[in-house]
Amino acid sequence: MPSLIITLVGPDKPGLVEQVSNVAGEHGGNWLESRMCHLAGQFAGIVQVSGSSDVLKAIAADLEGLDDSGLQIQTQTDDTAATSEGGQTWSVSVVGNDRPGIVRELSSALAGQSVNVEELTTHCADAPHGGGAIFRAEAQVRLPTDLTIEQLQEALEGLASDLMVDVSPAGGSEG
Repeated sequence: MPSLIITLVGPDKPGLVEQVSNVAGEHGGNWLESRMCHLAGQFAGIVQVSGSSDVLKAIAADLEGLDDSGLQIQTQTDDTAATSEGGQTWSVSVVGNDRPGIVRELSSALAGQSVNVEELTTHCADAPHGGGAIFRAEAQVRLPTDLTIEQLQEALEGLASDLMVDVSPAGGSEG
């Protein structure tokens, strides 16, 4: 069944998710998956809604009417079945001293190993006892079939001596 991918960005305020879910629900769309967050006073989200082609067209058209809410909304129809090409999915946790470029270094190391980043969350926090900022990243990644966990861990730990890297099966199982 086709799905509609909806991206949303705008000033955060109560009721934004309700507005989008009302539009999807009024047309009989099925809200499959979403990721939403608040960053620096802004709301950002991505939503996947399934339904017939006519339902998805109606949802996309009605979402354009939410422009007055301050949201920038983009929609993309996806008629392809979800594929999970590659090998196993793993959870990767990285902790280290924060510095400019750390996300670029991390993403470059993953791309260099042909690892697909399926989900990534990063944040910085003050280190205990005033020791600067600590960077943390949590990712779900899909490894190519010819890459071992040991090779991935070695590539990530090779970025800096202060990085701690933990790689474990995603969802508690290997793939």
